[in-house]
Amino acid sequence: MKISTWPGATVLAAAVLVGGATSATAQGPTADQRLDGVIVVAGNTCTWTNAHTSANPPSALTVDRTTINTPGGNLGCNGGITASLNNNPAFTFDDAAGLARTDAIDITGKQSFISCRYKATNITWNRDGATRKYVNQAFTATKTSGSFLCPGSVTTAAGDASMLFH
Repeated sequence: MKISTWPGATVLAAAVLVGGATSATAQGPTADQRLDGVIVVAGNTCTWTNAHTSANPPSALTVDRTTINTPGGNLGCNGGITASLNNNPAFTFDDAAGLARTDAIDITGKQSFISCRYKATNITWNRDGATRKYVNQAFTATKTSGSFLCPGSVTTAAGDASMLFH
């Protein structure tokens, strides 16, 4: 994997923290304030399950990064990448419009001896039908620190990340 492509995986991990939402009229089991996430960057996939959230959508909520990052969580990536979330992302929901928004995702990614830290702000997510799954709109994260080998920014294409609140 090219080092220039892996920082997107860190953005992915952060994005994954965000969960999906259903419409206010959707029916289903009671949510348990958990979030699963997936992101694919340059053919590499990062996932986690059962991260804790402070509330259930459509209420505003934050995601607890300690329940995503290891050892408390199970964030894992393929392709020799490791990632960790540096903030507790805050989400707001507009069920009428089928959208969720994240204030910021701050992620550090590592591959071998190279570490890169990126931050994306004001990320918008589209709800998938009447579920609490959200899929990202394209966003760009800017490098905030790390090796000179890290690109200055990385873009995650629309649909390359999803969050599922449950």
